[in-house]
Amino acid sequence: MLHRKLQRFCHEKRPVWVFVKDQQRWIEQALVIELEGDMVTLRYDDEDDDELHSWEESLRLDSIGAVSTRLAFFSRTALAEDLEVAEDCPESEQLRSQS
Repeated sequence: MLHRKLQRFCHEKRPVWVFVKDQQRWIEQALVIELEGDMVTLRYDDEDDDELHSWEESLRLDSIGAVSTRLAFFSRTALAEDLEVAEDCPESEQLRSQS
């Protein structure tokens, strides 16, 4: 199942967060570049002090403990200004009160 998920993320070019079990660390916002056999190749950037490093790393599937991906994101400042609330919702889309 992990293999299929990684294939989908590779095809969609979605950033993923990968937990490497044997090193007890997270690889953040990586792109799945290649998936061949039991090996996955990830490409990601890492910042150290004032330097930005680009990495390409190959991992065995059995060393991956978890894979996460971001479903959505939004700006908190835009949220306060532009997000519609229940009072702004058209009457046809409002939920009826249960009481």
